[in-house]
Amino acid sequence: MNIEQYIEVNPKIMMGKPIIKNTRITVELILEKLSSGETQEDILIAHPHLTKEDIKAALAFAAQSLKGENIYPVAI
Repeated sequence: MNIEQYIEVNPKIMMGKPIIKNTRITVELILEKLSSGETQEDILIAHPHLTKEDIKAALAFAAQSLKGENIYPVAI
C-alpha cells in the first residue's frame, strides 16, 4: 500500500497531525475509534466520505511509525 496516497502531514492542517488526505480526520481519531471498539463499518457510517482503504492506510501509517528508531521507556 502506498501510504502517501492516503495520508498527509501538513503543518497548516490539524497542527501537523497525520490526516486522511482531503479531510480533517486524523489518523489518531481513527485509531482511537478502533481501539474503543468501533468497527470499520461504524467509522464509515459516521464519516461516509472515508473508505476502507483510508482506514487501512491509517493502520499502516501507525505501524510504520512504530517501526522507527524511537525508544520507549519500559516500566520495571
